[in-house]
Amino acid sequence: MTDLDVTDAPMTVFAAPADEAAVQAAVAKAHANQQPLRLRAGGSKQALGQPVPQAALLDLSGLTGITRYEPGALVIEAKAATPLAEIEAALAEHGQMLAFEPPDFRALLGSSSAPTIGGTVAGNLSGPRRVQGGACRDYLLGVRFVDGQGQLVRNGGRVMKNVTGLDLSKLQCGAFGTLGVLTEVALKVLPRPEARATLAFEGITLEQGVKLFAQALTTPFEVSGAAWVEGTAYLRIEGLTAQVAYRRDRLSALLADHDPMNTDDPAAPWPAIRDCAGFADHDGPVWRLSLKPSLAPGILAALSDRLGARGMADQGGAVLWLALPDADPGQATAIRAAIPSGQGHATLFRGPEPLRAAVPVFQPQAQRLERIAADLRARFDPAGILNPGLMRA
Repeated sequence: MTDLDVTDAPMTVFAAPADEAAVQAAVAKAHANQQPLRLRAGGSKQALGQPVPQAALLDLSGLTGITRYEPGALVIEAKAATPLAEIEAALAEHGQMLAFEPPDFRALLGSSSAPTIGGTVAGNLSGPRRVQGGACRDYLLGVRFVDGQGQLVRNGGRVMKNVTGLDLSKLQCGAFGTLGVLTEVALKVLPRPEARATLAFEGITLEQGVKLFAQALTTPFEVSGAAWVEGTAYLRIEGLTAQVAYRRDRLSALLADHDPMNTDDPAAPWPAIRDCAGFADHDGPVWRLSLKPSLAPGILAALSDRLGARGMADQGGAVLWLALPDADPGQATAIRAAIPSGQGHATLFRGPEPLRAAVPVFQPQAQRLERIAADLRARFDPAGILNPGLMRA
């Protein structure tokens, strides 16, 4: 990026708590004073969401460290501001990983701050492997968080069977800090694949790519990545070495009409696909659409003609990234109107602050869903001090 300013204005630091008790005290004080707070752990995702005006900063960067890691139980617990890199390094020592493939959007969002586990959970951010293994929330076992009155809430456990009653962990995952201040999370981890292979299919349209993905993902060959970038479709297979070779060869034979090629470096395209790195140097807004894969080609074609949009697709076409040439606020209406009602939603993932203030960053919800969301906010944050307006709710 060169000309696009995606950062909010500097904020006064309200508090920088070093532990959970200090977080409670700070939030309780803010609640008593009706002081809006902007939550920040690492800061790599501060440009996500609506701008939060007249809010003081609650700096959570002191809440770091892995608090428990049991490789044999496939469970890791860490404080919210623990850098993802620290967690992934600890897991790698034992041949394990965060299976939902958390993305690193620093380049896309113009940030130099390290992504944290708390920010990843708060945004329910997942990468290409979601098409096979599920999203971040599917691996979330439990959380500790402070509600908008300063009360500590614990929910979930270290194993799936301990999650009983109302699963507040899943509720916090994707709430972007509007329902509570995450202080600690517990996640299920999985063994790291022994080998991987990537098949590339060059010179095909997105429509052809989506059909290819549908064919590949319905096979028993366990495709763990399916993406389309600039006229090339990619399929990834992971697992034990002997299994990967067999599944790759069978899948290649099945898709022989599309002339597949084995990439020299099977891992090469996936970090860039995961992080939407292809649009990092683009100066205009970037949108993320979640939709029925078969809709992606038609929507891309329509928005390319109307708005000059460029696109790339992930997760078998269920995620469509769009790069637009300018920050005209009318784009929000045009993009959302292109998605049939009830068959997807669009998020302004990156844009200058004036655009993020002018249009709904997140897909507007149906009235009945908005009432439920408002009731939840009133229960967890009655004074409305936690990231107020971030999701324009």
